[in-house]
Formats: sequence, structure tokens, C-alpha cells
Amino acid sequence: MSTSTVVRDQLFSTVVQERRSVRSYDPNYKIAKEEIKELLEEAILAPSSSNLQPWRFIVIDSQELQEKLLPIAYNQKQIVDASAVIVVLGDLESYKLTEKIYNRSFEQGFMPEDVKNSMSERTYKTYSSLPVESAKQIVYTDGGLVSMQLMLGARARGYDTVPMGGYNAEQLKEAFGISERYVPVMLIALGKALNPGRPSVRLTVDEVTSWNEMSL
Repeated sequence: MSTSTVVRDQLFSTVVQERRSVRSYDPNYKIAKEEIKELLEEAILAPSSSNLQPWRFIVIDSQELQEKLLPIAYNQKQIVDASAVIVVLGDLESYKLTEKIYNRSFEQGFMPEDVKNSMSERTYKTYSSLPVESAKQIVYTDGGLVSMQLMLGARARGYDTVPMGGYNAEQLKEAFGISERYVPVMLIALGKALNPGRPSVRLTVDEVTSWNEMSL
């Protein structure tokens, strides 16, 4: 049994409490591509609007390409020291896969054929006619869900991450051949912490929560 498998057997509450945004990584530690793929397989179980799963990923684990990304991400050192950087993108045309997704649901017995047909037609029509800003809001939301699931999955395996919004999106798209169909959601550095992430404080639940009506 691998070390990562043993680590994954910890309580979810422990994983949540121990997750930190780590910016200092062991540059000599490399996570195997197969394990990164397993991590992504767990992450994509996240929910998404109408199950269209608009997330797309570019896994950058080549040192040469991490160096290329470094100035685009404002020279943040974790870009080159982490085992990999995962570029999380949102597909503004994910509705084009509606039929494929719903057909698979039908074939696996998750929905009857008449429901599949009606949902497929309705979903395609709705999402293909959305204003661009509405479509972006959806993929940003879904991209955030899959990103959080990925980061918790990494911690459960004994790895660390940091979500990054500090980068030049236009330069990123140009450098890595990303078309206008896709919008960058965030970068996630993934690796083995060299130094632990610093603890941080949170507002209390009572400070951020209202019951039944807004009272804050």
C-alpha cells in the first residue's frame, strides 16, 4: 500500500482542517503523472450546472514550461518549485457535449430515454443562447467547485496546493495556445511542502451567517 493511499484514509474533517495554502515546495519532489490523473479523476466528481462539466485542465509538469509560466504568474516561486501547476479553465461551449454526456447517463441506466432526449434538447438550447457574461459566471462557479475538490483531494493524499489568481490571463492564453472558447479560472500549484503553510484566522460562523433572513 502506497503512502498516499494510507494518508487518504484520514477523516474528512482532518483533511479540511489541515489544508493550507502552501507557497514553499520541495523542488526535487515529483508527483507521478498517474497519481495526478487519479487526483483529477476524483476532482471531476464535483457538481456542475446541468452536469455539463465545463472544467478543462492543462497540467504543466515540465520544468521548461514551468519556467515559461513563471513571468506570466508574476515570478511567484511556487510555479517552478511545485511538482506541477494545474491550469483550471472554463469551457464556454461545454453545451456542445450535452448529447454525449446525457447519452452516457442513459446508457448507464441513470435516466430513461425520454428524459434524456428532453433534457438534452432543453439544455443545449438554453446554454447555447446564454449571454457571454452569464456563461462565464457559470464556468467560474463550476471551476471553483472542481478546484476546491482537487485541493482537498491533494491534501488527503499528503500533498499541498495553493490556488493562484495572480497571473496575466491574456499572456497565459497566448503562451499555451488557449483559444477564446476557454476562460482561465485559476492556477493551482501542486506538490510536497518544503515549509508548512501558515495558519490563518477565520471569521466565526455567527459573524458570516444569518438564519432565514439577512441580519448581518
